[in-house]
Amino acid sequence: MSKMIGYFGTYTKEESEGVYQFTLDTEKKEITDVKLAAALSNPTYLTISENQQNLYAVSKEGDQGGIAAFSIKAGTGELARLNSRTSAGSPPCHVSVDSANRQVVTANYHTTEVESFLTDEGGSLQPAVSVIEHEGSGPHDRQDKPHMHYAGFTPDEKYVVAIDLGSDRVITYATDNGKLKEVKVLQVAPGSGPRHIVFHPNGKFAYVMTELSSEVIVLHYNEEDGSFAEQQYIPTIPEGFAETNDGSAIHISSDGNYVYAGNRGHNSIAVYKVDQESGSLSFVEWTSTEGNWPRDFVMDPSGKFLVATNQKSNSCTLFSRDESTGKLSLLQAGVKVPEPVCVKFL
Repeated sequence: MSKMIGYFGTYTKEESEGVYQFTLDTEKKEITDVKLAAALSNPTYLTISENQQNLYAVSKEGDQGGIAAFSIKAGTGELARLNSRTSAGSPPCHVSVDSANRQVVTANYHTTEVESFLTDEGGSLQPAVSVIEHEGSGPHDRQDKPHMHYAGFTPDEKYVVAIDLGSDRVITYATDNGKLKEVKVLQVAPGSGPRHIVFHPNGKFAYVMTELSSEVIVLHYNEEDGSFAEQQYIPTIPEGFAETNDGSAIHISSDGNYVYAGNRGHNSIAVYKVDQESGSLSFVEWTSTEGNWPRDFVMDPSGKFLVATNQKSNSCTLFSRDESTGKLSLLQAGVKVPEPVCVKFL
């Protein structure tokens, strides 16, 4: 298939109006047809169901925050709004859906909450089944309270994992028909500010991006009890880089050979090779994202391309990816996208 459809989640503080759709033309090797797909306030993070039938976006509605559910039209990628679930306060910053499209979980940076929702057969959201508030803090000046930055499913989907930037914790919950119950907590390095996690395809290794210390933490995952154990910390920025840097997104290639980590400030993506025996990482290279403040990036379904969003320069950048070396090569820079945060492919 030479044309792939994707979506950008955005901030709507300036000129953005919501969720944007785009096309990746893999023959011409360019991004085209960036257009508004759904008017929505601050849909900063999106997720797409495995059956490609639904998209879930965090959103703001007046003084309430929550998530909105959409159906995806086959072939065109057009979005049709189904419903939303909101509550008082700021919207979440992350949303995930399980492989059966039955359970949706969110993490809220501002309210300290992780919420769990069940869906109906069409993908509409039912009222929240679990709302968990967290407590704690860390030594950094941005760690005055919990800041839940990620909630998603373990590969076996027996557990939900939440990442708390505010108290440097990786929290595991058992999930039973949408209800969440805390079972394990891993305390990582104080002041590191963990942000997102990604699992190796083998289900045994996991990689956490830290926002405050700009590192990747290599973890071993125990699917028996949902616990994690630390193995390695590796920096995402050069040793001498003295300017502000906030770690952003982390992703792994589908073959499990390469991990990619985003840097806001250094404005780069760091590439690492994975040792398949131990899970540990070795540094390969940095690649400039050709823009300011790369909030997120994604590999296309083929694994041959990578799209990065530059939030502060209102642009995205397209790279080709060498599957054998993991290295990125610039194809297209400066593609206009208003206030882009998250990027996802069908």
